[in-house]
Formats: sequence, structure tokens, C-alpha cells
Amino acid sequence: MDLSSLKAPAGATKKRKRVGRGDASGHGGTSGKGHKGQKARSGGYVRDGFEGGQMPMSRRLPKRGFRNPFRESYVAVNLLDLCRTFEKGAVIDEAAIRASGLVKRQSDGIKLLAKGNIDFPVTVKIAKISSAAKAKITAAGGTVEEVI
Repeated sequence: MDLSSLKAPAGATKKRKRVGRGDASGHGGTSGKGHKGQKARSGGYVRDGFEGGQMPMSRRLPKRGFRNPFRESYVAVNLLDLCRTFEKGAVIDEAAIRASGLVKRQSDGIKLLAKGNIDFPVTVKIAKISSAAKAKITAAGGTVEEVI
């Protein structure tokens, strides 16, 4: 088998629509554009949300709420996840957590939460950490440094 013998599977390719080639083709006459009107014209189109001059739905509906442009989003990581991923005596910072694959999505930062237990000492250097998580890490003999 070589590349020249490859071909698309049945149904993968479709003949292109040839319009304006006579009524017998099924796409003659108005060439699938209906009768007259803006969309039948060359270059004729209607922008998204345009309702023919009627007040558009997006402007008719009431606007509610507030979107805070300064909101910070944090990804939650639990002690349970750290136990599974890191070894005794490890130095855990944001870069190490991202490198381990615990956090994949982009965010403003990582917050360490106290779900689960940790039974070995680790050094944690992170910006946001719950007080319960901090207590569990220090109880296990580890240290916590809040990085700004």
C-alpha cells in the first residue's frame, strides 16, 4: 500500500452544487436563492441580530446583573491530590503543581484546600491556602510559605 492508492471512504466526498446551469439541473432559474429580496442579490446579506429594522431581541430584553472585569479566578487543589502526586519532603509551588498535571486550565492562580489528609512533611510555597489546609500540613511536620 502506498499514498497513491489511498482514497476517501464512501460518502466522505460530495459533488459540488453547480448552480445556474438550467432548470433540468434542479438548481437553475433562481439558483437556490428564492425570489427577489436582499438575500437574492449579489453581495446581499443581513448582519447577525438584524430583524429588518424592528427593535432587535438583544435590545428589547432587559439588562440585568453586573460583570466584574477585575474578578480573579482560582483553581482549587485539595490535599488529597497532593498526597497522590508528590513524595515526602517535596517542595510544592504553583509551577510544580502545573508541571505535575493537576492543573491544566489557565487561571489567576491556585488555591490549596483541606479536603483529604496528608501524612508526610512537605514544603508548600503558594499564594492562596485555606487555614484548615495550612493546619493539616504543619501538623504533618511540613511548612507553609505564602508567596505574594
